[in-house]
Amino acid sequence: MNLPQKQKGSPDAAERWSALVVASLGSFLTPFMLSSVNIALPTIGREFETDAVLLSWVATSYLLAAAVSLLPFGKLADIHGRKKVQLWGMVLFTLSSCLAGLAGSVEMLIVSRVFQGVGIAMIFATGIAILASVFPVGERGRVLGITVAAVYSGLACGPFAGGWLTQHLSWRAVFLTSAPMGLVPIGLILWKLRGEWADARGESFDLVGSLIYGGAVVAFMVGASGLPNPGSAALGFGGVMAFGLFAWWELRVRQPVFEVRLFIHNRVFAFSCLAALIHYSATFGVTFLISLFLQYVQGLSPQGAGLVMIAQPVMMAIFSPYAGRLSDRVEPRVIASVGMGITAGGLLLLCGVSADTSTAFIVACLTALGCGFGLFSSPNMNAIMGSVERKHYGVASGSVGIMRLLGQMVSMAIATVMFAVFIGRAQITPEHQAAFIDSVRMALLVFSGLCLCGVYFSLSRGRLHPP
Repeated sequence: MNLPQKQKGSPDAAERWSALVVASLGSFLTPFMLSSVNIALPTIGREFETDAVLLSWVATSYLLAAAVSLLPFGKLADIHGRKKVQLWGMVLFTLSSCLAGLAGSVEMLIVSRVFQGVGIAMIFATGIAILASVFPVGERGRVLGITVAAVYSGLACGPFAGGWLTQHLSWRAVFLTSAPMGLVPIGLILWKLRGEWADARGESFDLVGSLIYGGAVVAFMVGASGLPNPGSAALGFGGVMAFGLFAWWELRVRQPVFEVRLFIHNRVFAFSCLAALIHYSATFGVTFLISLFLQYVQGLSPQGAGLVMIAQPVMMAIFSPYAGRLSDRVEPRVIASVGMGITAGGLLLLCGVSADTSTAFIVACLTALGCGFGLFSSPNMNAIMGSVERKHYGVASGSVGIMRLLGQMVSMAIATVMFAVFIGRAQITPEHQAAFIDSVRMALLVFSGLCLCGVYFSLSRGRLHPP
């Protein structure tokens, strides 16, 4: 194994803990921006007089850009330096957050969100890898646990902070207050991280594979968001075919941007990744839908909606560490499958929401979703990382990121399709409230069906630890 390219001398304590702060802030920012902006969407829609479909692209464009960029920048970081990519990702995130906060139209806001997504992809692709480079093996579990806690903190803080800022200041404050969060890691990278890590220095970059992958993601997502239009359906199908072409190319190229062979020869790994994809597809859009429901139908303020939505990530933060420790003693597939089953039950209960549904009932359902997600995520990650050799840890970690982003995009696509079918291009107004509620119910029904299918794949992955 080649040693990382870095300066002379091992990282000192200041450099190691600076790297931890950088990685933790990066882990916090991704879910924080997603959940806080979701709360602000109704206010954004009213200011720009935007229909539901276009409004959904304020969230979707961020995910789409991140998904397209994650694989290429992960490989570029291995070749040219992870610190360098991390730094420029933070710079891009900070500048695009300022641009989003100053947007004069919904179209400009969407463009800003695209740049935000690219910046977040650069941050996400390098943070964990830098931690693994500066911390010794005996300390990695502890510091990786801190970064996971940062993810859930972002999910928990996002709805509340987004709601408070939107209600008391403006939706623009959500973006403008996020920008300074990028300044701290920029300073730490420049002044504290002395080394550079480029384990694949000298390797070639798979540009063709990256372009095929990006085209596949864009075609699939744009096509899915335009359903049931026949042209959009054709575009989405073209995206699926492009994914097949991408897999074929990656199997042929000597230095692929994405290691596909693990999905072919490792059942536990493949089915665990599939379970993650399904679970994120079934859960991510819930925050978006319920946030709109609470504000448009139940009349809650952005701050009030944020307080309701916080129930899910809090339960995730409570259950995930326990489930992770338990999966070291009990087969991960069992715990993960139970968690996904609980998630499916919570989604089925939510399918019955109406204008008369109590806030307490929604909180209870979100609590169940949080418990299910917490029980699923850590054991599933344990199964993925435990199913591969040490040399494939980076590939496995990247695969989880791709499954998460693709699942989030699929989830938003389902929500967007339901809006298109039930509401069309109309704004969400009182006269369209019944159609809006029907679209939410149908999307939640699809999500619960996906989750039930995911339980099958989760249980079918095989044993991580042979008897």
